[in-house]
Order: sequence, then C-alpha cells, then structure tokens
Amino acid sequence: MSFTLHGLGVSGGIAIGQAQLLSHATLEVAHLTLPARQVEKEVLRFETAVERVRAELDELRNEMAESAAEMRAFIDVHSLILQDPELVDVPKTLIRERGCNAEWALVQQMDYLVKQFDAIDDPYLRERKADVVQVVERVIKELMGRAGKIGKSSKTAKGVKEEEQIIVAHDLPPSDLISFKEHRFAAFVTDVGGATSHTAILARSMAIPAVVGLRGAREVIRDGELLIVDGFRGVIIINPDERVLEEYRLRKTQIELERSKLKRLKKADPLTLDDVRVDLMANIELPDDVQAVKDNGADGVGLFRTEFLFLNRREIPSEDEQFEAYRKVVKGMAGKPVVIRTYDLGADKALDQARSAINPALGLRGIRLSLSEPAMFGVQLRAILRAARFGPVRILIPMISNAHEVDATRAAIDRAREDLRDRRVAYGEDIQLGGMIEIPAAALALNMFLKRLDFMSIGTNDLTQYTLAIDRGDEEVAGLYDSLHPAVLMLIAHVLAGGEKAGVPVSICGELAGNPKLTRLLLGMGLRHFSMHPSQILEVKQQVLTSDVGQLAPMVRKLLRLDDSAQIREQIRRLNLPADHSAY
Repeated sequence: MSFTLHGLGVSGGIAIGQAQLLSHATLEVAHLTLPARQVEKEVLRFETAVERVRAELDELRNEMAESAAEMRAFIDVHSLILQDPELVDVPKTLIRERGCNAEWALVQQMDYLVKQFDAIDDPYLRERKADVVQVVERVIKELMGRAGKIGKSSKTAKGVKEEEQIIVAHDLPPSDLISFKEHRFAAFVTDVGGATSHTAILARSMAIPAVVGLRGAREVIRDGELLIVDGFRGVIIINPDERVLEEYRLRKTQIELERSKLKRLKKADPLTLDDVRVDLMANIELPDDVQAVKDNGADGVGLFRTEFLFLNRREIPSEDEQFEAYRKVVKGMAGKPVVIRTYDLGADKALDQARSAINPALGLRGIRLSLSEPAMFGVQLRAILRAARFGPVRILIPMISNAHEVDATRAAIDRAREDLRDRRVAYGEDIQLGGMIEIPAAALALNMFLKRLDFMSIGTNDLTQYTLAIDRGDEEVAGLYDSLHPAVLMLIAHVLAGGEKAGVPVSICGELAGNPKLTRLLLGMGLRHFSMHPSQILEVKQQVLTSDVGQLAPMVRKLLRLDDSAQIREQIRRLNLPADHSAY
C-alpha cells in the first residue's frame, strides 16, 4: 500500500531508491533496582562502556582524511561530551545513591541536560542537545551489547547499488555519518532533526537530499521498501504506484538536467539585462567550505560564521587556532573579499547560565557578549587582523542596536592592533568594519550607523523574528513567522534606500537572499549585494541574468504599498512570470 509522510526538507533534490533501516538504541530504558553487592560492578560496567565509545570515536577520527574538517569537528564535539563530568560522573553517583542500573542513570542525567539546552534561545545552540542525546545513545548501545559501526545491524538489499539506497534512521549522529564519506547513498530520512541539525548540515554539504523531523518514519517504513524522497517539499512516498513513480522519475531527470545547465553560469558575470552589476557572495561556517564557494563561482565570502569554532568547547580557541582558520579562508579565496563576522553566540550556559533561563533572545548575545568579554573578543580580533595580511578582509559585528557598540568595537580593534605591534606581529592594515542590521531599532535609527560603518548586512532571519515577536524555533507560533510581512519588507526597503543615499553598501545574508523566487523582488528593492549558501548561487545568478532592474523597480514600489502578505506573494509570483505577462 502506498502512503505519504511529511517532514522538513533540509537538503533539496529528488531520490528514488530502497529503504535501508539503521537500528538505534531506545532511550526508554528499564529502571532496575540492584542489590548492594552489584552496585560497584554496575559502575564499572558503565565506565567500561564509556571508555569503549571513546576508543571508537578516536578510531573514527584517525580514519578520517585531513580534509574532512567539518566531520572531524563533529567527532571532537562528541569526544568532548564524553569528558564532561555532568554526563560521565553524575550517572555513577546516581547508580551508587539509588542502586539503579547504568542505562537508567544515564538517561535520567541526559533528560536533565536536555532541559537546560531547551532553555537556550539560539536555534543552532538549542539543537546541539542532539549531540548529547547521540552520545548517550551510543553509550547505551554499548551497554546493551549492540555497539557497532553504521550498517552492521541493517541488511543491505542484494543487487541494489549504494546510490539506490535511502538511509532511514531515528537520527544520524555525525560519528555515523563519517562512514558515508566513502559511500554514495541516495538520501537521508530521519525521525528527528531540524534545519541546523548535523544531518541537515552534512546532507547539504554532500548534496544529498534529506528530509528530517518525520516523527516515527522508522517505525512504519520497512527494509527494502521503495521510497521517493522529495527534499524540496519535505515529502516521503512509500511504495509509490507506477504513475507517481514515473512522474518523479521525470522530475528527477529534469532537475539533474537543470543543475547541469546551471554549471555553465559559473564564470558568467552577474549582470542584469540592463547591465546592473550584482555581487553574489557565499555564507560559510568552516574553512573547508571555501571549495564549494569556488565551485559555484561566488564573488567572495559574504558571511563567515565564526561561532562554529567556539561551540561545545571548554576553552575558547586560541589566537593561533583562529588565525589559521581565518587565514585558510582568506588565502583560499585568492584575492576575493572575505567578510568575517565576530562570534554570534547566544547566552548559552557555558558563558552565562543565569541569563539563559530568563530570555536569551533579548539578553547577552552577539556584539553585547563580545564587548562584555574583552579578553575573548581581543583574541578573535587579533586573529582576524593577522589573517588580513593574506587578502581583503572585512569585519562584521552582529546584533548592533546603538552607536556605542560600533564605537567600542573600533576601540577594541585599535587595541588589538596595538597589542600586535607591541608583539611585533604582522597584520593587515586596511580593514573595513560593518554591522548587521537585524534589530528593528537598528533599522529605524539607521543614520547613526551610516555615519560609523563602512558597510552593512541585513540579517533577515533575526530581523523577522524581532519585528514580529515570533520565535521561529517555537512550533506553536512558527507558522506566523513571515519574512514577507509588510513590516519586515518596509524595514528592509528603508535600510537599502538609506545605504544607497549615503553611499554605504548593504547586503542581505539571511535566507531571503538565497531564495531564487525572491531575487527579482530584492533587485527591485535596490539590493545589489547578496550572500547565501554556496549551493544557491547559480540559481540566483540565473534570475539575475534574466532580470531587468529598470522594469522591476516601479513594480516593486507598488508591491511595497500592499498591506497583506497574501497579496504580496501573488505580486511576487507575477514578478517571476515572463516579461510579457508581468505587468500589473
């Protein structure tokens, strides 16, 4: 019988293949009461399981190529979690105090830690609770005697090529995903996960279609069943009939053909039909992302999210470690500009546990956190200045809301320069300073920033969240999150117009920039600097090459006077029609 499941499409594409189910340890473990004489043996059993998992992670890391920096980082995170006393010592205390089994003690402590992560506002940091769950699951597998590398507990269909197999799992921890580097499966399907989960990040980096958050897919899908995975729509079709199967085969062929054609645009200058130059930059998170930036012909790195270097560590990365990461990106871009954003961390418990429980969305985060930690901020600024010797570097500060933050940042940069001079360490002299406009107050009081900044970047994700008072990570109100709300568009248009009048370049680095269906809208609003995931660049470039800004501008001005999101969407649809059908 054919049926359909709906989840979250986190990596686009169409895959057709047979399901390969991966076993996972259930975290609903039994609660056993042990006799006193067995307690210390249970503690030893727990310690042995932890040590075996540590050894397995070390083995995985050693087997990886040096170029797999992103995956090595994930393994390092899990290894660090296995060193955390909160996870490996507290369960032993529970075993001794309550006379319980190791599995139950470990899950109790995991639940406690997960609740702490749930209190964090930042979506990326909040989803890092998955790392804790994945580590616990791995230890429980060891305790239950079900340890082993990915695939060992699943039957691979005979005669089925790897590229025709679709991995179906409760979750895919990065330590298991390492194994995929030497394979080429068709798609990933998981019960849990979000847009910033490891599965999503790695699927996008590997160009593999993925649908996550399917809630129980693994329980209803059987090994070997034929699946269609639509990573664009977040849809899984189990045992499709011949008509649906043929339709998706045709779509898959068309998508592959279109992607092949897009590659021809790599070296094309991003000019509109009326010769308006548009910069198409890339967002990256790790130095190894530079290859994807170059493969897609980006004009530079428009946003280097440096917080990835800071996450899940006991100590901040050293100046030399950061310098090497920044230098690798700058040298890799070979003279093209690199915009390095200072760490945009939320008020996570490692830095300020008390604030994280209040309202971290409105608390100590972004540039506020950087300025409150001058030593940590100074380390990053010195590393960036040193890397600027190797190519054009710009510094971008997140979450600005008043002029003092810009002035204080410039003072911090001056101190970093002075420190480097005192140490006789070479650094780059000519560095521009920009700010992210993602708080409505910054957009409304734009003039004070235009006087102080060399460039600006609009973060549409947070701007939408703050403007509409909608937590996009809250499932109960996520449906109200709308970046095309008239108020959001008005703020974006105001910033673009203000930047143009003052001669200050403005880019957009949020999700809007990478959506090809919105390229013409943004061009008509006056945007000339886009920054997006590398994989989105060629599709957006295609829209740029077929757009006429002179025609779009008056149409978009009319659109911006509309006060209903549904009407706005309809007019955007008309913007994207062929020229002879797009007039109002």
